[in-house]
Amino acid sequence: MTLTKRELVTRISSETRLSQKQVLEVVQKTLDYIAEALARNNKVELRKFGVFEVKIRKPRIGRNPNAPEKDVPIPERAVVKFKPGKEMREAVAKLSPGAGGPAGT
Repeated sequence: MTLTKRELVTRISSETRLSQKQVLEVVQKTLDYIAEALARNNKVELRKFGVFEVKIRKPRIGRNPNAPEKDVPIPERAVVKFKPGKEMREAVAKLSPGAGGPAGT
């Protein structure tokens, strides 16, 4: 199952009694500010959630699976990395097959 922005807005709206329009504006502004900060190469740290930061991937040589004899140069590029906070890491770890959680669900 995927949690969409629409579902997030609906759930927050029903729990807070704020209108969906108000919640959507706040959620969208939050996402816009996170994207804006990352575009300026700033780290975004949300306590008890995680950290978003921009990392530079080194250039490398890739291979086309349809023509493996031909090397494909992949240039250096910036990517967004996310490191989950402790609480999220622990909650997700419970999904692992060895942790007693539901596996493959």
